[in-house]
Amino acid sequence: MKSSEIQKTLSSLSSSFRWLSVTIIVLALLFVIFLFQMAFNKVIPNQTSIEDKPKYVMPDTNFTHLWQAPADWRLMQVDKETKKKIQYGEQLIAHTAEYLGPNGSVKAISNGMNCQNCHLDAGKKAWGNNYGAVEATYPKFRARSGKIENQIKRVNDCFERSLNGKALDSNSREMQSILAYIKWIGSDVPKKKIPRGAGIFKIPMLSRASDPAKGKLVYEAKCQTCHQANGAGVLAENAKAYTYPPLWGKHSYNKGAGLFRISNLAGYVKYNMPLGVNYDSPQLSNEEAWDVAAFINSMPRPEKDLSKDWPDIASKPFDYPFGPYSDSFTEEQHKFGPYKAIKDWHKIHDKKKNQLSKTPIASL
Repeated sequence: MKSSEIQKTLSSLSSSFRWLSVTIIVLALLFVIFLFQMAFNKVIPNQTSIEDKPKYVMPDTNFTHLWQAPADWRLMQVDKETKKKIQYGEQLIAHTAEYLGPNGSVKAISNGMNCQNCHLDAGKKAWGNNYGAVEATYPKFRARSGKIENQIKRVNDCFERSLNGKALDSNSREMQSILAYIKWIGSDVPKKKIPRGAGIFKIPMLSRASDPAKGKLVYEAKCQTCHQANGAGVLAENAKAYTYPPLWGKHSYNKGAGLFRISNLAGYVKYNMPLGVNYDSPQLSNEEAWDVAAFINSMPRPEKDLSKDWPDIASKPFDYPFGPYSDSFTEEQHKFGPYKAIKDWHKIHDKKKNQLSKTPIASL
């Protein structure tokens, strides 16, 4: 082989070797970078890309900018006599049994429960069956009585139904003080307006019937500690009032009370129970709320003559548990559900009824 050819061959081999060396060095650098990246990821394991970051969720407007009761300091702006009435009225709501229970200091006309047991925080808690809309919306027509009712009638309905007792004298100091307190609570609400957060939140209906058997399990897990296995609650040491109210039995609300409707009780427990729960931190699911309400309201409690309630039977609520009805659904379905078929039937027939009422009658 000629020397020129040998030199050319060596030159070619040298060039190939240089490229191989560069390739090896590049691969080695890539491997080092890979090892460094792996070590870095172990130090900071939960890095996420911009796409993986949680997206902003719009708040539920049912639970924002809710009604609030007037602050206590504003009582300084009220005349002395009115202030005394308001303060006594609040005491009557919060500690009803101390004054008007079976061993009350004023009169024995109720079952030992307090108004506050149903109207939480003396009627001031948002979505806690509060009094925020009472002064603004009364007097008003109520289908239950078929009459226009004033605030006095509304208060006495609670005494006769939820407290299973007797009506207060409308001119008594106690009634006038309760009225003054309710007026004060709703003093910032415009007439005929219902503020957000007033009363009880209406939770979505179930597609099935609410189940007392499932509700019993919820009760045992979430309610029994306070209200006891027999539902009788816990009587305070002074034996005048309840530390935890009875949910059924002879000292609980009777069958004419608003909370005897399962939809009302379900909404009430969803955002208020167990005690201490708030609308922004519920513990119960919707199903659990419906089921435990069904269980509680399937237990024995005092009767009441309801023969004069709902004179127009077509106006009975979908979950009113006592017939007769304008529809063909059973008392059991009206009480426990499922309710959709009932509500759909009434939508159709109420629409027809309204159309007929607007149809002009031909003159003779």
